[in-house]
Amino acid sequence: MDPAPETSLQNPPAAMGRIAFVVTEDWFFASHFLPMARAAMAMGLSVTVITRVRAHRAVIEATGARVVPLEAERSSLNPMAAGYAAGQLAGILKALRADIVHCIALRGILVGGTAAAMAGIPARVFALTGLGLTGARGDRLGRAARLALRTLIRGPLASSRTRFLFENPDDARALGLDPLDQSVTVIGGAGVDPAAYRPQPLPPMPPLRVALVARMLWSKGVDVAVEAVRLARTQGAAIELDLYGAPDPSNRRAIAETTLRDWSRDGVAWHGPTADVAATWASHQVACLPSRGGEGLPRTLLEAGACGRALVASDVPGCRSLVRDGVEGLLVPPDDAPALAQALVRLSRDPALVASLGTAARARIEAGGFTEAAVTEAVCALWRDLLEG
Repeated sequence: MDPAPETSLQNPPAAMGRIAFVVTEDWFFASHFLPMARAAMAMGLSVTVITRVRAHRAVIEATGARVVPLEAERSSLNPMAAGYAAGQLAGILKALRADIVHCIALRGILVGGTAAAMAGIPARVFALTGLGLTGARGDRLGRAARLALRTLIRGPLASSRTRFLFENPDDARALGLDPLDQSVTVIGGAGVDPAAYRPQPLPPMPPLRVALVARMLWSKGVDVAVEAVRLARTQGAAIELDLYGAPDPSNRRAIAETTLRDWSRDGVAWHGPTADVAATWASHQVACLPSRGGEGLPRTLLEAGACGRALVASDVPGCRSLVRDGVEGLLVPPDDAPALAQALVRLSRDPALVASLGTAARARIEAGGFTEAAVTEAVCALWRDLLEG
């Protein structure tokens, strides 16, 4: 039997260079990084995406990239499993003769950086999409975890030609890097296409219709939003909260569906995932993400901002890189339902403020480096520098 296309790695097509993206989940690449694959193809690069393949292979291959499967469960902390995956990946990278290994997210960096070192490929991009709760914890365990990551990512996993890609400056500092250093690039998350997400007329108030569009995880503060809306309604505020998203079965912080269904009362409704995010924002005035921390730069806020919606978020890395308190939205302390309730009550009583915050959010997306075009331009410049080097 002929080998499957995804394992036929010898003799990749001639190109000005070869880039291999390493990411644990195909859905994550499909939802956030397709513009990067297209930009690499437009540069004339041969593009391969190495990932755990589930349901999104076709949409990745539609960019012109090849997809190579690699089973590496992102929630596993087993170092032996990670080492085995790195060994497999090193063989793939050697067969591809990759010039650049672009590692996405923390586990992609740990496995991909190890594999690149094993394969002798010095040109590496470590694209951190957030530190998770490791970055949010202020206790001794959190500080120790960040020190360990800093030691690994800047030590044995890095080379003199490693470049660090961050979605907010706080994460760079957490790893002991200067956001202005030549080896560091800070971009506006995955970026958003302002032509695909356009402002629509705001629904009339009351009620204030708030949407939380995200994976249903405890780390996203979904429970904080639910509690805040219930507190606000006890104060007589006309507020409704719609939850859009599914639990992530590979994430230990996933919220059980039974819990989500139990929350669906008293002005709160869980709708499951939405296939049309722009239409969702057209029927709401406010986007809410009371994250407990560890965000890179949440795509949900980028999309809502592009749609001209007021943004209410926690004052944590990533969220505060986009949202300036009182300009594009309101920032509240993380894990503080009463403070979030007061912010929502304030907006429910001031339609003019809701409108002005949404207008400012759209302007910031367009001019602040948060578009797909701005992000891909910065990343392409980084790749060119590595190839020329």
